[in-house]
Amino acid sequence: MKRRLFATVGVIAVLALSACGGTDSEDTASGMPSTSASAPMASASPSMMMSGQFGPGCAAVPTDPSNPGSFDAMTKVPVATAASGNPLLSTLVTAVKKANLVDSLNGAQGVTVFAPTNDAFAKLPKADLDKVLADDAMLKKILTYHVVTTQLSPDTLAGTHKTLQGDDVTVTGGGTSFTVNGSSMVVCGNVSTANATVYIVDSVLMPKS
Repeated sequence: MKRRLFATVGVIAVLALSACGGTDSEDTASGMPSTSASAPMASASPSMMMSGQFGPGCAAVPTDPSNPGSFDAMTKVPVATAASGNPLLSTLVTAVKKANLVDSLNGAQGVTVFAPTNDAFAKLPKADLDKVLADDAMLKKILTYHVVTTQLSPDTLAGTHKTLQGDDVTVTGGGTSFTVNGSSMVVCGNVSTANATVYIVDSVLMPKS
């Protein structure tokens, strides 16, 4: 009689344990993720990419690593070459080629580039843009004003920085929100190339001199 009583109690205990914890064990065995409350899933910020890039404009960059415009591909080549594969920067690439700056930018080491998007150039009146594109000296001055002589991480981006053109640019903000010269917003930041860090901006920067 006692043996039957102990056996019954044992069966009830096993059933109780199965009801309390069996689901997680079965899920683990079947390859499903555990539902344990002690290990919650981490959620990534929508404005911050996995490799450190940030900003709403980053969503337009190709994600396939084999695409020359993807973040992965850009890290392997110098900045002018990297920009040539990025669909946001085709007007900038045309301007850089026109000003004969491809080799200079690709050969620079440890620089920061503020890269205006196609839409940034489209903000300029067509007559003004055509005038700039037709004047190699003026075009070179404007483009080199977008290149800072030191490589800036997001932590060191805010502040006043010397450009290759000679004038300074001033960056304000922090975290994942930065503005250059008070009006040009960084729409995709902390993009790495083989020789530079790129911050894609929504307005063309104009030097004072």
